[in-house]
Amino acid sequence: MAKALDVVGDRWTLLIVRELLVQGPCRYTDLRNGLPGIATNLLAERLRELESAGLLRREVAPPPVATTLFHLTAAGAELEPVLDALGRWGTRYMSKAGDRDVFRSHWFAYPVSLFLHDSNPDGPPTSIELRTTDRPVVIEVANGSVRTRVGSTAEPDLVLNGSPDVIMGVLSGQLTLSEGREQGLQVVGDSMVLKRIQPDATPSPSS
Repeated sequence: MAKALDVVGDRWTLLIVRELLVQGPCRYTDLRNGLPGIATNLLAERLRELESAGLLRREVAPPPVATTLFHLTAAGAELEPVLDALGRWGTRYMSKAGDRDVFRSHWFAYPVSLFLHDSNPDGPPTSIELRTTDRPVVIEVANGSVRTRVGSTAEPDLVLNGSPDVIMGVLSGQLTLSEGREQGLQVVGDSMVLKRIQPDATPSPSS
């Protein structure tokens, strides 16, 4: 553990890996946007350290991109189950936002992949649009799988509009829909769609 933390234990390092897992190959500006609060010199330093440790590589992309792209190496991609475990463990703290918390919509990809599942694989395709912060996100449920993508859909079956922490609380089962509404969540459409994808509620830290 100590040797592993020597490589990935510094602040921001695993979050950089998260961005590359969620978004795929990234430009420097993509990474900076996905890591609100990081100083540009610190991001550059962390990228050099990850490259030196063999966890990422740089590629000079040809036109029209014409910029450097950062990719995870095979060793970097092996950190995905580590991030999955940390994500599952940290879910219990997600329903209450801190005063300085910042959120990016594409981060919903991890909660969807970690704990939402299609409990009715034979049911019709359905979609939930999440509206919060920077961009809308669509959760698509069909054929036993649950996927997320940034963007909107023409006719979502359900729309959840509110703060990220409240939406996360409802999706994870930490908050009921009624509790979410009490905290400002706007719900439009068929709320029964949630029953199809919600996990069992995760115990709160005090339970």
